[in-house]
Amino acid sequence: MTNPITLYDSLVIIFYLIIVLAIGLYSRNKDKNTTDYFLAGKNLGWFVIGISIFATNISSEHFIGLAGSGASRGLAVGQFELIAIFFLVILGWIIAPIYKNANIFTTPEYLEKRFDASSRKFFSALSIFTYIITKVLVTLFAGGILFNKLFGFSIFSSAIIIVLITGIYSVVGGFSAVVRTQVFQGLVLVISTIVLTFFALNEVGGISALRAKLPGEYFQMFKSIDDPEFPWTGIIFGAPIIAFWYWCADQYIVQRVLGARTINEARRGTLLTAFLKIFPIFLLVLPGIAAVALFPGIKGDDAYPTLLASDILPIGVKGLVIAGFLAAIMSSLSAAFNSIAALYTIDFYKPKHPEASDRALVLVGRMTTIIIVILVILLVPFVKIINSQIYIFLQSTQAFISAPITAVFLLGLTVKKINARSAFLTLIIGEAIGVSRFVVELLMKSEVISNPLLLAFAKINYLHFTIFLFLGSSILLLMLSYIFNTEIVNTKLIQNLTVGGFDNSVLAESKSKKQFRINIMLSSLLLIVVIGLFSLFN
Repeated sequence: MTNPITLYDSLVIIFYLIIVLAIGLYSRNKDKNTTDYFLAGKNLGWFVIGISIFATNISSEHFIGLAGSGASRGLAVGQFELIAIFFLVILGWIIAPIYKNANIFTTPEYLEKRFDASSRKFFSALSIFTYIITKVLVTLFAGGILFNKLFGFSIFSSAIIIVLITGIYSVVGGFSAVVRTQVFQGLVLVISTIVLTFFALNEVGGISALRAKLPGEYFQMFKSIDDPEFPWTGIIFGAPIIAFWYWCADQYIVQRVLGARTINEARRGTLLTAFLKIFPIFLLVLPGIAAVALFPGIKGDDAYPTLLASDILPIGVKGLVIAGFLAAIMSSLSAAFNSIAALYTIDFYKPKHPEASDRALVLVGRMTTIIIVILVILLVPFVKIINSQIYIFLQSTQAFISAPITAVFLLGLTVKKINARSAFLTLIIGEAIGVSRFVVELLMKSEVISNPLLLAFAKINYLHFTIFLFLGSSILLLMLSYIFNTEIVNTKLIQNLTVGGFDNSVLAESKSKKQFRINIMLSSLLLIVVIGLFSLFN
């Protein structure tokens, strides 16, 4: 039975939008310099960092996609969320100190300091392109599914409204406004998901009743090696490759760590995010499973909209849950807008105009955000090419581009003899293979190709493909570094840019504090909990 949106629900949604705009506009910086506009003055504390990373990560495709995959396949999709925890710990303990010590604004800037400007510009351009496809358009498509179900809005009209509201405070307030609105949005989306999960499970009759109504495979995480979506080999060996790129090398996430007040604040913030990443499997995947029990016959991405459109939520509460969904969309969009502005301004405009003042760079950042907002609106009609199983589409698309980046960053961080030419060629060749796989798969789904070899290439599981591409990229990088061994690598210059290479005094601030032991305990507890959950649902 469908329960329409009431006046009270609408008032809750409007109240949420007013608060977000108020926070965003009030939090605007004074445009003193690029550090203020793109990194919030490097004055972010651990709580803001932790909530902001979580709100950046959790978007509409998680609400729609995780619930949809839960409805179709059960808890298996939650493994991506749990694997993220390991890499958040790695980011806080190992990668963050290197980035902070390198004094960078963007992760592509790290590649220039470690290798050369060519790798920086290629990675930055690739990041901007992937943000538009895998973050902005997917987010708007997922949001359009829900708003069409609840309000009858078209994807185009709902996207324009959301993009314009988010764009206002992203342009005016910069990174300060983005992270501070994300703190509020993060809290709203957590509360709203808890509320929906509670009412959904209550309607089913509890966890025991849910397990009794559905096959046991819904509650098993690991699938067979030939599973089309979640083969256990792909989850164990392929998903971590995607996770390293996303959590440790992607500007979209790492920008919050770069804006940290200290290394210790960055580390504690990533640990907070890691704890929060335990909950999506219960608050986003589980409602999808409950939807199947309540509404037999629903398919994939219809699960969350059907659940929300039903009468299981009281008047007013539905408005809160919709506000949480809006919070997820807007927090991720604002992060994408600001990250794109930072990448273009710092990685492209500033090197070409070294004499540009900070005020001019901030203006360029604002203009870039405005242009991106307009471009996104123009691209909205193309979201129809996105696969209906949103989360799987997102993971598979990221799989095609992440492996070469992970190989270059990982070996660049650990092997000092990797040289610039080898890194650049590996990025070019690896991404060419990844993009070709993406194109061939699209052609196969459109029934344009019939060549057996191309079909076999397109049918390789996306997680297995990631493994092969990562291994191939790593071998290629090492081989090219051997071939181009005449290229001199200044090991002293890159000393502070590699794992174990920087001066131990860099970590003195965190080691000298009482919080160090607490961080160790929290990290250990996190790893124990994750391993326990994997064992529980195996």
